[in-house]
Amino acid sequence: MVDAHFKLFIPLRLLKRQSGVVLIISLVFLVALTAVAAALMQNTATDMKMSGASQDKLVALQETQSEMDNIIYNQVRKVNGTNGFTSALALFPLTPAVTKASITTAKITIVNPLQLIADCPHTLAASSVQVFKCNVLNVNVVRRYGRTRNSAIEINAGIAQQLINGDN
Repeated sequence: MVDAHFKLFIPLRLLKRQSGVVLIISLVFLVALTAVAAALMQNTATDMKMSGASQDKLVALQETQSEMDNIIYNQVRKVNGTNGFTSALALFPLTPAVTKASITTAKITIVNPLQLIADCPHTLAASSVQVFKCNVLNVNVVRRYGRTRNSAIEINAGIAQQLINGDN
């Protein structure tokens, strides 16, 4: 009965003739799987960098828009209650204060290169001709972002502040 049990196993003489082919094949598969895993890890790292850069850009855009709103609000509602956009043209260009001066710059400039008070752009508001003039200004905000601050988002806003024409 003992002999019948051992006949089910591989004979001992066949085991001695094995030359390690299974070991070599398994090592080849292991190297191939390692290469696939390394490639997938590289793709994952690249995807993480791309999503981080996309998030940085979105945050920078939102902060730039917020800074633009803040600058316009601060110009319209000065501390003493006067509107900064109604200032004399000789006071422009202005460099308003920004919250993150190391990465954000802002400037308010005159659109008209001759520095004249211009006629107002056409609007739906009814008024007599030449009753109102306008300070036509450009508000520019630039914010740098990214790991090395090489990328930038720039937002421009045109302001046409109505003034009562002093010539009439």
